[in-house]
Amino acid sequence: MYPLIKPLLFKLEPETAHKTALNSLQIAYQLKLTKLFAKSISHPINVMNMTFANPIGLAAGMDKNGDYIDALAALGFGFIEIGTLTPKPQIGNAKPRLFRLAKHESLINCLGFNNKGIDYAANKLANIQYRGVLGINIGKNKDTPLDQAVNDYLLGFRKLWKFASYITINISSPNTVGLRDLQHQEHLDQLLASLKHEQSSIQQQHDKYVPLVVKISPDLNPHELHEAAEVFLQQNIDGVIASNTTIDRSQLANTTYATLSGGLSGKLLDKQNTNVVAALYSILQNRIPIIASGGVSTIQSMKEKIDAGANLIQIYTGFIYHGPKLIPELAKYF
Repeated sequence: MYPLIKPLLFKLEPETAHKTALNSLQIAYQLKLTKLFAKSISHPINVMNMTFANPIGLAAGMDKNGDYIDALAALGFGFIEIGTLTPKPQIGNAKPRLFRLAKHESLINCLGFNNKGIDYAANKLANIQYRGVLGINIGKNKDTPLDQAVNDYLLGFRKLWKFASYITINISSPNTVGLRDLQHQEHLDQLLASLKHEQSSIQQQHDKYVPLVVKISPDLNPHELHEAAEVFLQQNIDGVIASNTTIDRSQLANTTYATLSGGLSGKLLDKQNTNVVAALYSILQNRIPIIASGGVSTIQSMKEKIDAGANLIQIYTGFIYHGPKLIPELAKYF
């Protein structure tokens, strides 16, 4: 079905197509039609002391506010991650801010954490049917100074932990000015120490351990990556998502896309992402699980990331270009 719908969606402006596709999926789910084109693959895997239905998850960004969790889960994902959510709602950057590079099966986005805020999401999450693994990705508001960013992350954690299987700390989007500086050792250690303290307090008070996962940039140099990984180990972080989108445009030199601001995702990120996973694994050595996110659109691209050290896989741009059939195709590999 998706091959028939995709040409129509791709005639629309990318953000409009995104919303149209999700709303259509929601209607199909409500009419109990998703079973006609969705196929679930059961291949349980235990990571971070949680059982995932299969290793193929949906990356954050597809459903920012938790509006479509049940409909997306019906497609057979082994886990879902929503967000990025910020304490206050924000509209994000000026449009146009999402660009489709169809020839390369890639996207460039400079959305800027557009979302309806953590309170809206909490109300949505209180009413979902989905009981699988749910990640909630949190960030800081654009107008929050970097030296106060920890307060935004703590607030997000405190308001959303009860709905989350794990919480992802997004400090690597290229679309919020200064955000990536939080990956540097002097900021990172303090931020994660505060969040680990909050994690411990929640566990003691509510008898629930909520794993903390950090999403990193693919653009960290080897020294920066090593420093960040050492902090993850020192702070006993539960998982790492490698990686966010890239600002590298080397593969787009002499094209109209070379000067576009924002993060690049999809096939053009594939090899860079695999290299980041491999470099990260060489430091972590199985002490912290890695979720590979970036460039997965084929069994081969997924296999390369698993061979590089990934424990789980997330898809986003590949899902947009290939549709729901990609989920069972990848999950069957296991």
